[in-house]
Amino acid sequence: MEQSVNIGAVDDSKEHSLLGRLIRMRETGLIVIILALFIGMSFASPYFLTWVNIRAMTMAFAVEGIVVVGMTVLLISGGIDLSVGSVTALAGVIAGWLFLQGIDPWVASAMAIFACTAIGSFMGFFTTRIGLHHFIVSLAIMVIARGICLLATGGRPIGLYTLPPEFKFIGQGSIGPIPVVIIIFFVVVIAADFMLRRTTMFRKVFYTGSNEKAAAYSGIRTKKVVFLTTTLCSALCGFAGIIYMARFGSAQPTFGLGMELNVIAAAVIGGASLNGGSGSIFGAILGTVLLSVVSSSLALLDVSVYWQDIIRGSILLAAVTIDHYLNKKRR
Repeated sequence: MEQSVNIGAVDDSKEHSLLGRLIRMRETGLIVIILALFIGMSFASPYFLTWVNIRAMTMAFAVEGIVVVGMTVLLISGGIDLSVGSVTALAGVIAGWLFLQGIDPWVASAMAIFACTAIGSFMGFFTTRIGLHHFIVSLAIMVIARGICLLATGGRPIGLYTLPPEFKFIGQGSIGPIPVVIIIFFVVVIAADFMLRRTTMFRKVFYTGSNEKAAAYSGIRTKKVVFLTTTLCSALCGFAGIIYMARFGSAQPTFGLGMELNVIAAAVIGGASLNGGSGSIFGAILGTVLLSVVSSSLALLDVSVYWQDIIRGSILLAAVTIDHYLNKKRR
């Protein structure tokens, strides 16, 4: 028994070494593609490289990028969450409604993030204790959370015109030329990347996603890992929803429709496997940047919105196909 475990550990080490090279190759390829798009669009549109457009692109993916961080960690652990868009919208609706009831916006926001964290814990319970698949549980929560948003607001946006300036600052303010939203985004990304690479707890996420049974035999509490990653993803959705609310001064019950596809696509394009066990925060953010650049380019080139959906869907299909091919090569 000990011999088989040692052999497995050696094979696992080799696989992770190969996987690391594959991830770095993909990240390098993404950087090259993004740079090529920047160069091409600089000739195709005089507005692409303007500070206004660059700022708009970064602001657009900053909120979604925070959700991408949570989704990436969850995908690495072997899970998936289709409810991210609905939970993000629900955070804004809860915080906005509480604020209108006279509660301090910071307290209301903390309560909304706590509610989203509880939703993640609820999903984690059903996946780890009841034994349901992440896909089914998150699909149900996606519908329920969106329904609560529409029920609580009557389908209409909640105007929050009296939000104090210091609260709006986190969504609308700037430190020098850099928007606070982007600074918050980079702090989340750097912190998550450091923890995923350097901390023992988050390294267990990779082992759990690679082979949950083997990880459990080696002493890792895999159910706890899955529970925590599921909870973390929803908590980051809540945090993103609050930033969105502060940025626009309103709570939109329809915000985040289709976000789950963009978030999953960004993570998979960046190297996160739908089968678990691989991925990186840096790669996922590169995937987010790529999708944002593509969307901005299509808009500047006046491409029909219907074609934009087709192109984004094709990019997702290509990313999943590459992921499937790499997984076959690793077996």
